[in-house]
Amino acid sequence: MSSDSSTSDSSTIDTREEDPNLDQSDVEDIGTANTMRERSGETRIKTWLVLDGSRLLITAMLGMLIFGVFVFGGMFYYQYYLTDAQTADTVETVFSTMISAIITGVTLTLTISQIIISQENGPLGDQRTRMSNTMDFREYTREIIGSPTPADPSAFLRALILETKAYAEDLRKSVEDSDSDELRGEVDEFTNSLIGNANAAGDKLEGRKFGSYTVLSAALDFNYGWKIFQVERIANDHQEVISRETKDILEELKTALSMYGPAREHIKTLYFEWELISLSQNILYLSVPALVTAGFVTTYLGGSSLSGVVLGVPVLIWVTAAAFAITSLPFLLLISYIARIATIAKRTLAIGPFILRDSQR
Repeated sequence: MSSDSSTSDSSTIDTREEDPNLDQSDVEDIGTANTMRERSGETRIKTWLVLDGSRLLITAMLGMLIFGVFVFGGMFYYQYYLTDAQTADTVETVFSTMISAIITGVTLTLTISQIIISQENGPLGDQRTRMSNTMDFREYTREIIGSPTPADPSAFLRALILETKAYAEDLRKSVEDSDSDELRGEVDEFTNSLIGNANAAGDKLEGRKFGSYTVLSAALDFNYGWKIFQVERIANDHQEVISRETKDILEELKTALSMYGPAREHIKTLYFEWELISLSQNILYLSVPALVTAGFVTTYLGGSSLSGVVLGVPVLIWVTAAAFAITSLPFLLLISYIARIATIAKRTLAIGPFILRDSQR
């Protein structure tokens, strides 16, 4: 589905009937852009920061931002900070609070990991049911694509996408001799859009390994829900002029698109679990240096002041800025991961032909 959309688009037909003066181009925009970013209208920078960029790199960039703000701000308020560091326990208070935050964050991370792992545990009967459902789905997919279902997630999704492309080509051929210019025009625009989208998503999926966002990104680029709606609309609007062959192809195309929906949702669920486990591991790794830094500053720097200047900046500012940036890394890593997971979840709330964003209303 256009993982990114709002309101069932069947409403566009009702609106057209109620308001004959409505611009036809507003309700019959069959073709769509080939990527989720283009359909949502987001900038490349925002998309890279929230979705495409490495989470570790984004975390490092956020840490550098905090470090820079502290150094820049410290230059203006150094005299007040120096006095406070000598006479009060501000530094000690800040970093002792960070110690508590780090420990709490690690505990929360372990809780998340336990919840994820607990979902994989269960009695034999439940495991047998899961296995049976998986094999049933794979068997149904094998019947659709006409070959053994690939085991690799990216190849699995790619096979379904290429199958919809094949049906789209058959659909276009089936209406070539139709007397309805409107039907031929709509099918031509629809199939061109589907084939272009399938080629773009299929190329992006080819050779990708599960665990990287590129697999899910390509899967989200293929807006199967919008295509299901268009199949249903074309079959309904032209039911009096389309042939039996065309009707059968439309049904087969709809079935292939409908199979892509749960397949993508399953891969998305596995990816979420993979990401949350990776988040837990990385937070555990970062929490050790963050805890050591906070403890060191609290024990040896709290209540004292460091003398000297490096590159025109007092050493006290360098040390406190670097220490705060390091102790913030576990939290910043959490932000970077949750930003991606929450964005994906928001754009894929509905399964099937429901449009939850304004991009294709």
